Amino acid sequence: MNIQTEKRGEVSVIRPTGRIDSATASAFDRTVNEVFDSGARWVVLDMSQLEYISSAGLRGVLIAGKKARALPGGKLVLCALREQIREVFEISGFLAIFAITADLDAALRQFE
Repeated sequence: MNIQTEKRGEVSVIRPTGRIDSATASAFDRTVNEVFDSGARWVVLDMSQLEYISSAGLRGVLIAGKKARALPGGKLVLCALREQIREVFEISGFLAIFAITADLDAALRQFE
């Protein structure tokens, strides 16, 4: 797994590539923590390049959501879920928990 981060104005974008599983979840968690520790309160998880997510990855996404909600005005938006990732989120009930958009542009508009 590779993780890229970037700033789009006031929004931090985290873009994992490949798999988030038990072997890579700690690196994902570390990146999420670094983004929030740097002062971010608006975060987008761009999942367009994510091929697989395990329960360990779902846990990391859930923790990221909790971190965002704990901040004044904090918000986490997920975008560009591939069909197999969307299915995992649907089965786990995460579709009802998170704001999910079709692409990065739509996710960024959530913060306007």
